[in-house]
Amino acid sequence: MEFDVAAATRIVAQVRPSLTGHQVEDETFEVRLDGSPQASVEILDAEYGGRLDVVDSATGQLSIHYRATVAVIDDPQPLVPRHGSPALERLELARPSRYCPSDHVGGIAAAEFGAIDGAGAQAAAIASWIHDRIGYVAGSTDVHDSAEHTLLTGQGVCRDFAHLGILLCRALDIPARFAAVFAPGLDPMDFHAVFEAWHDDGWWVYDATRLAPRQSLVRIATGRDAADTSFATVIGGRATLTEMSVMATVDGELPTDDHASLVALG
Repeated sequence: MEFDVAAATRIVAQVRPSLTGHQVEDETFEVRLDGSPQASVEILDAEYGGRLDVVDSATGQLSIHYRATVAVIDDPQPLVPRHGSPALERLELARPSRYCPSDHVGGIAAAEFGAIDGAGAQAAAIASWIHDRIGYVAGSTDVHDSAEHTLLTGQGVCRDFAHLGILLCRALDIPARFAAVFAPGLDPMDFHAVFEAWHDDGWWVYDATRLAPRQSLVRIATGRDAADTSFATVIGGRATLTEMSVMATVDGELPTDDHASLVALG
């Protein structure tokens, strides 16, 4: 990531893989200001094993480069929320949030999915419905647009597909959460977003875009919606993101995803 820092600022980066579901074998996080190494970086633990890098920067051209090798664990342990209560977590994740005002769409959710038996079947139907009905259109939304906007316009990008899945699940009283991930196989490559729904005694991942196999996803951050999982947040001062590139690959062949099987995200 490259930033033009016009006034001294703090940038909170959230790009490291979370410390759940996989083992980070090696990693480098490099920050440079006008080409010189920048030492003022603090690492903070976030929810669900996520990690934040807090960078205090003076004015100039700031670059943040991150690289890691990650080994995926075949049978990951369930994520434990920081407050330690999965039951409380599920209650909180059944409520409306900034980008997912689920209390506004109870009627359409009930009309489309209410007759389907079981939360698991409903979540799968929601993901398929979004894939079939919503167009993936780069640049069609911005950070101000909620899942309602996506529902009305019929287009969006990965974060909007995930938000819409969360919106409709919560409208049916299915707890759902947002996950920012690295997605080997994604084309064009970028940070990616999916949603997880709680049913059958577990959290299961759904990708309504179907642009990458779920089995190869690497979790970065988890939250109520994208407000909790931004890859870069500018606090104070003034800084503009001018360039960003993401690359995520796997050793060997990518797995095949039928987008029907239950898959847990590590």
